[in-house]
Amino acid sequence: MGEKGCRKFWGQREDRKGTNGWYDSDTGNTICTLINSEKYHIILDAGNGISKADQYIDDDLPVYLFLSHFHLDHIEGLHILNKFHFSQGLKIFGQKGTREVLNTIVNDPFTVPLEKLPYPVEVGELLPGPYKMPFALECEFLLHASPTLGYRFDLEGKIIAYCPDTGICEGAVHLAGDSDLLIAECSHKPGESSPAWPHLNPQDAADIARRAGAKRLALTHFDAGRYRSIQERMDAVASVKDYQDIIVGTDGLNLQI
Repeated sequence: MGEKGCRKFWGQREDRKGTNGWYDSDTGNTICTLINSEKYHIILDAGNGISKADQYIDDDLPVYLFLSHFHLDHIEGLHILNKFHFSQGLKIFGQKGTREVLNTIVNDPFTVPLEKLPYPVEVGELLPGPYKMPFALECEFLLHASPTLGYRFDLEGKIIAYCPDTGICEGAVHLAGDSDLLIAECSHKPGESSPAWPHLNPQDAADIARRAGAKRLALTHFDAGRYRSIQERMDAVASVKDYQDIIVGTDGLNLQI
């Protein structure tokens, strides 16, 4: 069924544009996820997968981009924003300091500045806490080597939590509480951990989902240096025994929520 047909269903659709962490490889582009709801398009992070967003946004619904943090695999796709023609404009949100980072990275001499894009762009900065944007939003800092915001969205009665680069932490459990879908990173392979550079392995992500009571868990941000094939992702997730409804993220995957 085509994109417009899917949007006739009540609820949201989540599309994976990029599911790699660190760098592009044969398994996909760096991280980017698109949520198509009845009223909004919400883009989560701007790895190179964002280049495909215009294949799925073909109307005038509001477009929001939420950045979790400023590691390059989460923002490197920003240099192609001039590819898009969002007549409705684009609203970008991130943590405190987002304006300064964007004014550096999305600017001369690196790429087309925000003010010269072929559509209007607004930038907003968020602190932890609840917001109404007009949809309900909650933000929490996660556990990572660089300050990273996770997000919780209430979209037409469906709760979607997004916990990118993080180790196990209470912030992630809180954001995922009773969610319909938890989108979580999975940089590490089973049994791996790194206190100096916190990330999740499949069991860690499943533990967060189970503690939070999340109905479904979708994994993304597979470290391209560790996961060299889609089969390696599948095998790693198969090692989880105490949480059954896990979706292995791949580029181009569509989920109906």
